[in-house]
Amino acid sequence: MGIIRLENVRLYGFHGCLKEEEKIGSDYRVDLEVHADLQKASASDHLEDTVDYVQLQTIIREEMARRTKLIETVAARILDRILEEQRAVTQARVAVSKINPPIGGDVQQVTVELSKNRN
Repeated sequence: MGIIRLENVRLYGFHGCLKEEEKIGSDYRVDLEVHADLQKASASDHLEDTVDYVQLQTIIREEMARRTKLIETVAARILDRILEEQRAVTQARVAVSKINPPIGGDVQQVTVELSKNRN
């Protein structure tokens, strides 16, 4: 078993319940961890034997581009697509952070973390 991580993926998005968030947008950070059997890839040195992290980043980018009110929804969509499209992944964890959220205080970020196992 092995782990692949994409850390500190920085994006701009328009998620939130406030009208201002829909118009102005915010900075976001996504951290992803996937578990898969990486033994074959480590021996073969072939991309088709591993989880393509370019595709993982594409999934993150595409789902972050779809506006939602809740970052919980974005996180769930990312996990669902990874498990659907990346058959080698057995487990995934994603953390979506809204940087400087408009919550009436000095808060660096709010983070939602979800994980999901392949059934």
